[in-house]
Amino acid sequence: MGLLGRFRRKEKKKVAEETAKVITDLAQICEDDKETYEALVDTMFLDPRKIKTSMKDAVENAKKFEKAKEFRQARLWYEIAGGLAIYEGNVKKVVELFSECERNAPGKKYLILKNPEKAVAKAQEYYAKYLKD
Repeated sequence: MGLLGRFRRKEKKKVAEETAKVITDLAQICEDDKETYEALVDTMFLDPRKIKTSMKDAVENAKKFEKAKEFRQARLWYEIAGGLAIYEGNVKKVVELFSECERNAPGKKYLILKNPEKAVAKAQEYYAKYLKD
């Protein structure tokens, strides 16, 4: 059991180091703009290619949960759709979807709505640099 525990700790440490490196990469791109960095850390996917749902499906799910008055689930699906809109570079959709998130969770504010054009541009810079196929 002691040997297996060592391997598990190493795996967890490796994942944590990789996550820290990716976040550091985003911080380098946004080094001149802390507000944009904070907005993106809260909303963007670091590797949206791993998301197995489309933006359209995420919005449909969000609307279903809204109709069922399950606003937390609706907000979650709108956040997923918004993260995918950031990846696609669709500023109009980003504003629309994160506005829906705020509407479904009145106490939560999304910094990305302050300057979505700049945030999406920084996200696109990150994706172009670090998500090469």
